[in-house]
Amino acid sequence: MSDASTDDPTDALIDAALMHVPFDGWSETTFRAAIADADVPRAVARGLFPRGPVDLALAFHARGDRRMAARLREQSLDGLRMRDKIARAVRLRIEASEDREAVRRGMTLFALPVYAADGTRALWNTADAIWMALGDTSDDLNWYTKRATLSGVYSATVLYWLGDESPGAQETWAFLDRRIDDVMRVESAKAAVRKLPLMGSLMDLQNRMVTRVRPPRNARDIPGSRQGTHAAHPFD
Repeated sequence: MSDASTDDPTDALIDAALMHVPFDGWSETTFRAAIADADVPRAVARGLFPRGPVDLALAFHARGDRRMAARLREQSLDGLRMRDKIARAVRLRIEASEDREAVRRGMTLFALPVYAADGTRALWNTADAIWMALGDTSDDLNWYTKRATLSGVYSATVLYWLGDESPGAQETWAFLDRRIDDVMRVESAKAAVRKLPLMGSLMDLQNRMVTRVRPPRNARDIPGSRQGTHAAHPFD
């Protein structure tokens, strides 16, 4: 499945790089080999990816987000609970990763301090892409809590998947279900605490303090503007 025509130099470079990443990682060596294999002019490749292999790795990750959203649109989610829709979307996103070793090498790259912010932003964008694909319309603090919670679930599941040798990655999907269940239990506990007279008042005070938070006008701007509402369940 491709995002554009086969003449798209971005896709051509990513596909060519995937042949080299298992051996050389997301490195300058891989980037140069991809340019040669894809027969893309060096000036064009550098224009598309000014930082070379780092930007190429980010493009590979972003392509996975787009493919997840496209595959999710092809499926019927009617009748599914939100937690099941989220599990379906996370699974589709991991399956859209194409190459486990490329993901592993990418995590190694973005663990480096100089690229850590890029990796964090890519993870946040994945969580945002999943919520947007599921039709999220939150416009308050929930916009942040949903994405932060899902980022944790997704990253933990990817780490498990990288070491999973079970047929069809069945152990990974069971792990994913457990992580979502953990989130649901925490939120149920918080709801019970809110019913206690004193704790409920304290949490109401906290909610009033953040009542003017809004999502960013531009998805790349974190945090956004401050305006208002009440925090809800992150998977609602």
